[in-house]
Amino acid sequence: MDERRQKALADKIDLAALAQTPGRRARLALRFGPAALLLLIVVVAVRSGLLGKLSLDTLAASRLLLLAFVHAHPIGSLLAYAAVYCGCVALSLPAALLLTLTGGFLFGPWAGGVTAAFSCTVGATAVFLISRLTVGDAVESRTGPRVRALAEEIREDAFFYLLTLRLIPVTPFWLANVAAGLIAIPVRTFVAATFIGILPTSIIYAGVGSGLGVLFESGRAPTLHALITPRIVLPLAGLAALSVLPILYHRWRGRRSRSS
Repeated sequence: MDERRQKALADKIDLAALAQTPGRRARLALRFGPAALLLLIVVVAVRSGLLGKLSLDTLAASRLLLLAFVHAHPIGSLLAYAAVYCGCVALSLPAALLLTLTGGFLFGPWAGGVTAAFSCTVGATAVFLISRLTVGDAVESRTGPRVRALAEEIREDAFFYLLTLRLIPVTPFWLANVAAGLIAIPVRTFVAATFIGILPTSIIYAGVGSGLGVLFESGRAPTLHALITPRIVLPLAGLAALSVLPILYHRWRGRRSRSS
């Protein structure tokens, strides 16, 4: 009798484990599926040679076709441009500067720059959310007290830290997106700091892109390095310096309150 009861109990436990297995698999798929999908798309893009086609030479060769399409379908072309930009940023492909120049060339500095900033923010938010969903909680729970204290300090001034990183790209753009997800910065803070920080840069580079037509018609092939001049970099550095001031003020005020 005892053996029958034990066998019945074992059967119930096995059934319960099997019932929980699909739910666990679904949770794992929801948690790691988006990251795995992005990684797969990146591998396909690299193996297909797509990255090699993202260049100013390609833009110069296809400029007449692109301009004709924009003229015939202004709204549709702008939406298509935004979708491509979002996808490239979400995949962390190194094409943001080129796409911003392209937006300025096709749509002008204002429409191209604002669309580029919006699209870049959407793509960056996708990376941020995937990072937070995939490993954010695990990393935060396994870090030591010093790391948690540093993360908490960053969260207190998260807006200005992110704003500075956007204006001074000392950290790779994709890495800042992933790191922000790991330390659980609020989504609204991430979106606002990213868009505001990217917007001036996007408009400036879109303005540079709006003048590419003259260079293309002259037969000269400009390089990305040649387009980044001190006239562009210095205003961005000034904006970045201004974004650091609130952080310094907050730290100074905190030290003063502790000393008093």
